[in-house]
Amino acid sequence: MWHVKKFEALDTHTLEEIYRLRVAVFVVEQECPYQEIDGKDAHCTHIYKTDQTGIIAYLRIVHEDPVSIGRVIVRQDRRKEGLGQELMHQAMDFVHKNHQGERIYLHGQAHLEKFYQSFGFKTTSDVHLEDGIPHVDMEYKEN
Repeated sequence: MWHVKKFEALDTHTLEEIYRLRVAVFVVEQECPYQEIDGKDAHCTHIYKTDQTGIIAYLRIVHEDPVSIGRVIVRQDRRKEGLGQELMHQAMDFVHKNHQGERIYLHGQAHLEKFYQSFGFKTTSDVHLEDGIPHVDMEYKEN
């Protein structure tokens, strides 16, 4: 089941599960120690999919200037099932309904550049390291 919730609509159990998943992927799996909980979540819409085992895919839309998509995750044991595509479709549907005509930014890992380009994002930077991981800046603008 897909969920689209503002921060204040998340219950504490769900918020803890989101943080656990983000730390498991971005800190532990990628061996990248950094301050994952960054103070932006209260200004975000959180989009995630659950099944009987819990949250299996997640991202957040950051409602700052500029609006951005971040923390895109598919749980490790559920990769290669098309959940990343579904997740980005959910995000783009949200963007089309709530931020029509605005530029949407994404700071993504370089190995996912073609994946994000398939949703209309254009690369706007060279590959650069962030926390030791190659990243690119990208943006989306509806015509």
